[in-house]
Amino acid sequence: FATLKTHITPKLFAGKSASHTLRVWSVGCSTGEEAYSLAILLVERMEALKQSYTVQVFATDIDGRAIANARVGLFAASIAADLGPERLARFFTLEPGGQSYRIQKRIRDLVVFSEHDLLKDPPFSKLDLICCRNLLIYLDSELQKRLIPLFHYALNPGGFLFLGSSEGIGEFDSLFA
Repeated sequence: FATLKTHITPKLFAGKSASHTLRVWSVGCSTGEEAYSLAILLVERMEALKQSYTVQVFATDIDGRAIANARVGLFAASIAADLGPERLARFFTLEPGGQSYRIQKRIRDLVVFSEHDLLKDPPFSKLDLICCRNLLIYLDSELQKRLIPLFHYALNPGGFLFLGSSEGIGEFDSLFA
């Protein structure tokens, strides 16, 4: 995520007019931590630019229960160990009783959670960034061969595919720089 913040988010906004809608897809989002993290990075970048854009983060998973939990945006108080105090204060609210934090509504409103079967349902399209970290490692090579071209199709020209450190694009070098 440090690489994403430092090297990719500036490129996502570079040359875009304020009327551009930045579209991001968090694939296999589970309970939403990654999707909300992406939304926070994008908000921080807009603040640095002193510019407002329309941002849509589509967060999908096949597990309906995980999606229901993600929509609530409630996380154990232990997240404080993983977030800096400034981000925690800016983007989360401590719930009564002090046992959990809720992501602020302004961040929740940027994220659209949806139950989605990556292998059966049509992909989102016209995307600037696809974040699919640590999902491909659970799929066999034939399924991976189906998904990588699908991701390429879903991205805008110049869009970014963000994979986990143990994942790659396989034989599809010609589709990505």
